[in-house]
Amino acid sequence: MTVRLYLNGVAKTFTMHLQNGIRIPVVSNVDFSVAAGECAVLGGPSGAGKSSILKMVYGNYRCEEGQILVTVGDRIINIAGAEPRRILSLRRDTIGYVSQFLRVIPRVSAVDVVAEPLIAQGADAAQAAGKAKDLLARLNVPERLWSLPPATFSGGEQQRVNIARGFIADYALLLLDEPTASLDAANRAVVVSLVDEKKKQGVAMLGILHDLDVRERIADRIIDVTDFQVTAA
Repeated sequence: MTVRLYLNGVAKTFTMHLQNGIRIPVVSNVDFSVAAGECAVLGGPSGAGKSSILKMVYGNYRCEEGQILVTVGDRIINIAGAEPRRILSLRRDTIGYVSQFLRVIPRVSAVDVVAEPLIAQGADAAQAAGKAKDLLARLNVPERLWSLPPATFSGGEQQRVNIARGFIADYALLLLDEPTASLDAANRAVVVSLVDEKKKQGVAMLGILHDLDVRERIADRIIDVTDFQVTAA
C-alpha cells in the first residue's frame, strides 16, 4: 500500500522568548507513516504533543529536526524543509485540514466558503457550489443559512460548515483536528461516513479525536504520542 505521509526523527521544541529564552521540548524521534486509505489517530493525554505533530505536518509549526515526507504524485516532498510557497501549494492541492474552528473571510456565504477549496483546485464554480450544497445538506445545515456568512451561525453550525469545507476537495492527505467536537450523534455519524468514503478513495488521514465512539469507528490504528515525549534527564 502506498505511503502518503512519513515522519522520520521529527522533533519540536518551543522557545519562550519572554521567559529568558527557556526552551521547552515537546516531542522527539517522532517516527511513523500513514498509508493511502488509512486513518491513523494520534493518542495520548493533553499536552503530549498531538496538536504540535499535526501542525508540523500542515506547516504551521516549524519542524526543527527530522523529515516530514509527503507523496505528491510521483514525487516526495519534505515539508520540514519546504519554502512557504511550496507549503501553500501543498495546502491547495495535497493536504487538507479539518478542525473544530472556522476561520474565513467575513461576509462570504456558507456555500462559497465550502466551495472555495474545490474551485482552487480547478473545479467549475457551478459544480463546486452544487457539491457544497450537497455537503451542507448532508451535515444538516439548514438551507436558509446557505447564502449567509457563517460568522452569524451557532458554534455547531460553523463546525459543520468547516467539515464540509475540509471534505469537499480532492486531497491525498487529510488532517482531522477534533472534527466531531460539540456535534450531536446524527452529525457525528455523518462525519464517520465521510471518513469511510475518503478511505475508499485512497485518502490518507491523520487525526486527533477525543470522542472515543468516533475514534473506535474510524481509526485503523492509534499512534501513542507518549512514545515520542522527551524524558527528563
